[in-house]
Parts: sequence; C-alpha cells; structure tokens
Amino acid sequence: PQGSEEAKTFVHAFLKRSMPKMKGEAIQEMLTRKAVVLEHYHKKKTKQKRKKTKGFTAKQRRELRLFEIEPEQQRYAIFLPLHELWKQYIRDLCHGLKPDAQPHMIQSKLLKADLHGAIVTVTKSKCPSYVGITGIILQEFKHVFKIITKEDKLKVVPKLNNVFSLELDGFISYIYGSKFLLRASERSAKKFKLKGTIDL
Repeated sequence: PQGSEEAKTFVHAFLKRSMPKMKGEAIQEMLTRKAVVLEHYHKKKTKQKRKKTKGFTAKQRRELRLFEIEPEQQRYAIFLPLHELWKQYIRDLCHGLKPDAQPHMIQSKLLKADLHGAIVTVTKSKCPSYVGITGIILQEFKHVFKIITKEDKLKVVPKLNNVFSLELDGFISYIYGSKFLLRASERSAKKFKLKGTIDL
C-alpha cells in the first residue's frame, strides 16, 4: 500500500492528466472536497464520407458497346426460348388470358409490361418500308425497338409514326409507338390515359 504522501502525489498527477484544462490551484481546491467529478474530454471523430459508386455514362456505354448484340448472336432461333418465357410472364401478369377477360384490363397491363421477348408486327407506318416487319423484340429504348426477324436480320424500328401489333392466345393488342416514347423502366410507373387521340 502507498503512503499518504505518495497517494496524494498520485491523485494530484492523475487529476492533472484527466483534466488538462484545469490549473493546479483549482485541482488542489477540489481535493479538499469529499467528491471529485472528473471531466471527460473526447476527441471528435472525423466522419469519412463514403464514396458513391458511379455507373458508366452514356458515352462510356457506347464506347464499351455494352448494348450491342454480336453478329454471331443475331439468330432468331436463339431467342425463341425468350419468347416462350415472355408468354408465360404475360399469362401470369394477366392471370391467364381467358375468353371472358376484359380487354381494357389486359390492355392496361400490357402498356406497362416488359416487351423484351414479345413477337410484334409493324401494321401501320408513315414509312411503307417498315410495314410487315415481324420479329422478337430484343431491346427497347426510348425511341426505338430492336427486332430480330425470322430471316436472322436485326432491324431497328423507330416507335414514332409506327403502329405495332402483338398477339398472344388469340388476344391481339396494338401499340401506338408515338404514345410509347418512354424507356421500359419509366413506362412501368407511368399512368396512361384510357381515352385519347389515336394517330400515327
């Protein structure tokens, strides 16, 4: 056990180290009291900002050719399983395309559905060369559809001024491309008007 003088020296040194902002006289005055309240000085921790991971810019995506389909992959037969998956997806989405299903309900769901894998036909167009093009939609962008035909040709068909039709289980739906100028992700959240002017 320490002696009384050693104990006083230890306590004085401990208080001085614990309370660096307090003068020696003030510490000595505190020692005459019955209780001593130690102050705690904590260092402020600097918060490290998390770096947000940025995706590729549109220019970088073009340079890397992320959305381009290689010529050897441009074959209609390769994407037929995708079409079968799309048909099952639409049947599940519309709870089965039954004969007594209300057309406007199915139409409203198709407007927001993902069309990758759907077989579409250009039925009307201001450009006659587009009429009759039939194939599976491989990619949908804001302004165009990329369609692979049975002849294994990749066609880029603009939505503007074109009317597309798609058929599933006897139900035929028409897509007016001019009213469809949205990305697939934006279209799923958009509210479409049931009535409106229909034109090319």
